[in-house]
Amino acid sequence: METDQEYQSLIKLIMERRSTRRFRPDPIPDDYVDKILEAARWAMSGANAQPWEFVVVRDQKMREQLFEAYRDINSEYSFWMERQRFPELRHPAHQLSGTDQEQLEKRKKSEGWKNAPVLIVVLGDGRKQWGTVLCAFTFGRWMTHLTDSLANACHNIHLAAAALGLGSQWVTIHIQEPFKRILGVPDLHMLHSIIPIGYPSVEKKPGHRRELATMVHHDSYDMSKYLTNDKFVDFLKGLRTATIPHYASTQGKRIP
Repeated sequence: METDQEYQSLIKLIMERRSTRRFRPDPIPDDYVDKILEAARWAMSGANAQPWEFVVVRDQKMREQLFEAYRDINSEYSFWMERQRFPELRHPAHQLSGTDQEQLEKRKKSEGWKNAPVLIVVLGDGRKQWGTVLCAFTFGRWMTHLTDSLANACHNIHLAAAALGLGSQWVTIHIQEPFKRILGVPDLHMLHSIIPIGYPSVEKKPGHRRELATMVHHDSYDMSKYLTNDKFVDFLKGLRTATIPHYASTQGKRIP
C-alpha cells in the first residue's frame, strides 16, 4: 500500500508538471534553489561520471543579457531553420501571421522567460564521459553519455521545481558562444540548456500526451503501429492541431 501511494504521488507530480513560458518576477527562497540542485546532482550518468555543472544566475543584469542573447541570436537561428518547413508543420512558436520579417520582429518582441527570478544554466565537461566504457559513446566531447547525463539532470530539475510549486522551462542553447562569453564558461565545456525557475504568471492548462497503447509493443514490434512517411506527416499535422492552442494558452491569460 505504501509503495502504491509513493507511485501515485510520483505520477501525479509528473502529470501535473507543465512548461512555464511566462514568470512573475517575485523572488524564490534560496533554499528552494538548493533543493532543486540537490535533486539534479542525484541524476543518472554513465559510469557515475557526473559531468554536470550549474551556474545559478540571480543578478538581474546577467539575466537580461542571457535573455537578449537567446532572443536575438538563438531565436533568430531557430526562426530561419523553421522556414524550411511547410507553415502548418512549423513549431507552435513559429505559427505566426505576416511576412517573414514581421514574424521575426514579433518573435523578438516576446518577453518569454525574461522575468524569471532565477536561471539555472546546465553545462558539462565532456572529458568526464571518458569515465565510462569506450564502446558506449562516439568520439568527441559533446557525444552520447555527456548529453544524455545532462538531460537526466535537467529532468530532475524540472520535477523538483514542480514539487516546490514552481514553474520551469526547457530552453535549448543552439549557439553557445554568446552565452559562454556572458558567463565566462571555459571553451572546453558544453553549454547544454538554460532553465528559468520561478512562479508562473499564467494559468496551468491540462497537458496533452499520446495514448499509451499507441507506443507500447509486446514481445515484438507491432508493425500496425509503424508510421510510414505519409502517416508521419499526418501525425505531425495532428500534433500541431492539438498542441498549438495549449502552447498559446501557456503565454496567454496571466494570473493576477
